[in-house]
Amino acid sequence: MTLRKIRIILATVMILGITWLFLDFTGTAHTFLAWMAKVQLLEAVLAVNVVVIAALVVLTLVFGRIYCSVICPLGIMQDIFGWLGKRAKKNRYTYSKALTALHCGVFTAFLIALVLGVGSLVQLLAPYSAFGRIATNLLQPVYVAGNNVLASIAEHYDSYAFYHSEVWLRSGISLGIAAVTLVLLAVLAWRNGRTWCNTICPVGTILSVFAKFSWLKIRFDEAKCKNCSMCTKNCKASCIDFKTHTVDSTRCVVCGDCIESCKHGALSYARKANSTSNPSKTSETSEPKDSSRRSFLLSSALLAGTAMAQQKDKVMDGGLAEIEDKVAPERQTPLSPPGSMSMKNMQTRCTGCQLCISECPNQVLRPSDDIWHLMQPVMSYERGYCRPECNRCSEVCPAGAIKPIAVEVKASTQIGHAVWVKKNCIPLTDGVSCGNCARHCPTGAIEMVFSDPDDEESAMIPVVNEARCIGCGACENLCPARPFSAIYVEGHEVHKEI
Repeated sequence: MTLRKIRIILATVMILGITWLFLDFTGTAHTFLAWMAKVQLLEAVLAVNVVVIAALVVLTLVFGRIYCSVICPLGIMQDIFGWLGKRAKKNRYTYSKALTALHCGVFTAFLIALVLGVGSLVQLLAPYSAFGRIATNLLQPVYVAGNNVLASIAEHYDSYAFYHSEVWLRSGISLGIAAVTLVLLAVLAWRNGRTWCNTICPVGTILSVFAKFSWLKIRFDEAKCKNCSMCTKNCKASCIDFKTHTVDSTRCVVCGDCIESCKHGALSYARKANSTSNPSKTSETSEPKDSSRRSFLLSSALLAGTAMAQQKDKVMDGGLAEIEDKVAPERQTPLSPPGSMSMKNMQTRCTGCQLCISECPNQVLRPSDDIWHLMQPVMSYERGYCRPECNRCSEVCPAGAIKPIAVEVKASTQIGHAVWVKKNCIPLTDGVSCGNCARHCPTGAIEMVFSDPDDEESAMIPVVNEARCIGCGACENLCPARPFSAIYVEGHEVHKEI
């Protein structure tokens, strides 16, 4: 099996698995495929996952930048667009010198933003996160809508193999950024192949340093080369100069297209350059055996390395009146999910991939609109609340921004506290009894008392015991006051266990 075919098979498995990880809303995919997110380099670095980091470094030192063409979903997506471009016009690429100054400048800006906590820039440049936003904002709504069609059909036949899930817009800004990113990447990859990887991507910059010293590289056999230029015209990384018989290994992603396009056998994926003293013997006996051995070694290493690691219906009140949508309150401190430990940890480690947002079954998480931390997850309770028995976001986060947290620990982790707003409370505004917040509080932190302690006929209002409140938002979500709840959750900068 050729190098190119091995790359295509492994890349196909990876792109399909990661895409399903983002699209699936049932919680099934992450049980089997969570490791695919955790073997992404930047996320492994932020999570201080030493095993994965070491494995990827060794992988690159041995095989070159195969990470970019087999493991990184954004790189694989670019290959798909580049393949479509090659079908429209064959032999479309040319050699160009590396834009080292631009690449280093972008990487320096990325590091400064990472250190200073300017999350917006980090998230725009992080490759896995860019793919995650595209999958979450553009692909998942289509997937869910298709699921809902199947659910309607199944329901007609009294089957519950599928169930409906609401399609909703989490953030217009995030949707716009995802759409622009997709169009930009598609155009660049269609026209020039790996432009993004070799000029913008910070992960590509890191790996290029190690790839320069890789054991196996694409190499020329000058005696066989006819200077036909087919290798250069098929190199999506623009790193092969057929005139000088050189391959820039810092940009080469080991896709194998050049070897496939060479009709003279002048290119090989080898430990050292071939010197052909007996062309017929070399081509007929030695090369096939070596190529087969390298292909087997490459596929085994890749598998081992990766293993380590619809329109909204109106809600009616008893069929008599339409219920007005809730409006998010102005929180002084944003809410971050249990397991994130603090807003600082979230803002420092999160790359904005939005996997936790796509996986949240309670519709609590959504992308932030804060200019400094665009697209990082924040919590709000207009559509649901953070159920104490759910810890899915902590299970899927690959960057350590939301650390794994046991259900019993989550149930006692305080991420905020409830605040009562007197002017919105319907026992006082409408003169009706309520008590929804107290009835549904899972920790018993809310008690109903007389608004006038000396009058037992006075309206009952809630009192919050902040020491027992964990900030789950059940009270805020289930409060019948509209559009603003009469009780809402104010976030805490640092979480604590109570």
